[in-house]
Amino acid sequence: MVLVASLTACGVATGGGGDVETISGIPLASEVAASDDPRSYQGELSLQLVDDPVAPVATDPVPQLPAVVTDNQGTEVEVTDVSRILPLDIYGTLSRIVFELGLGGNVIGRDVSSTFPEIADRPLVTTDGHQLNAEAILALNPSVIITDTSLGPWDVVLQLRDAGVPVVVVDSHRSPENVEALTEAVGAALGLADQGRELGARTRAQIVEAEESIAAITPDSETRQLRTVFLYARGSAGVYYMFGEDSGADALITAAGGYDVSSEVGWKGAKPANDEGLIAAQPDVIIMMNKGLESVGGVDGLLEKFPAMEQTPAGANRRVISMNDDLLLSFGTRTPAVLNALAVALYAPDAL
Repeated sequence: MVLVASLTACGVATGGGGDVETISGIPLASEVAASDDPRSYQGELSLQLVDDPVAPVATDPVPQLPAVVTDNQGTEVEVTDVSRILPLDIYGTLSRIVFELGLGGNVIGRDVSSTFPEIADRPLVTTDGHQLNAEAILALNPSVIITDTSLGPWDVVLQLRDAGVPVVVVDSHRSPENVEALTEAVGAALGLADQGRELGARTRAQIVEAEESIAAITPDSETRQLRTVFLYARGSAGVYYMFGEDSGADALITAAGGYDVSSEVGWKGAKPANDEGLIAAQPDVIIMMNKGLESVGGVDGLLEKFPAMEQTPAGANRRVISMNDDLLLSFGTRTPAVLNALAVALYAPDAL
């Protein structure tokens, strides 16, 4: 039997039994009862976190310009105008940060992963998923671009620089540990260093609060924590990757209270998934993106693609947790909500 968690439009998880505090529609981990035996839970949980409104740290902030920064690649960039900002990365993290800094009104375009309501009306400048389109970008006449190395081709970034557009490249690595530093880097590039520090500190404090809440339902011993694997899939393109150490997925799993199997089996970065790797990992739970799971035909399609998965606890129990594609690995201001949702899905699934 497949069990799917459903969220109501008002953002309260159905089936939770009563009015409990929620984060993006998911009950707060510290307010739910942990399952006596989370390994015995059977069925898929498809989580669709609701959109939390953007909460800027400042209203009509005044950038201190020019802002001269040395970006993540060691390039010194001078930003003299932030009236037409274009933030671009694979998960939509940077655009959300710009909006939270209070400069959302200056954002002129978006990447395919930036889908929150406040930015939805901006023109799309990525094609074929996550490919940068130089013509579409230049047509918007950006005064500054904030990006990382998660989008390509890189020649487009060089073309934009050659055209005279200031391009600030920030760290592409994502984890709960570097959210604050990433936020500060964006703030500094836009002449809002103080606001960047304030937003970074606010987000870090919220992550710590979420981790303290998660600890209430997470087993202390690694042997009791659920063995967890992150699987990235795009069935239409035949793409199936297991994300391991230093991919960001490992930090996500650990912070949510799961046991990251990749560190045990030596699975580093992102590598094509195979039956052998899944059997070696013996996961209790598989984490995926919602659209990724849909693209393979759900759990049935996943088991058809990897028949050996039935030899793992996750396959035998059809234990797959999926979540919004644009949030799961974004590691931005909504990190606390993502961690809370995963922890509840792992250890208190009956609360969803």
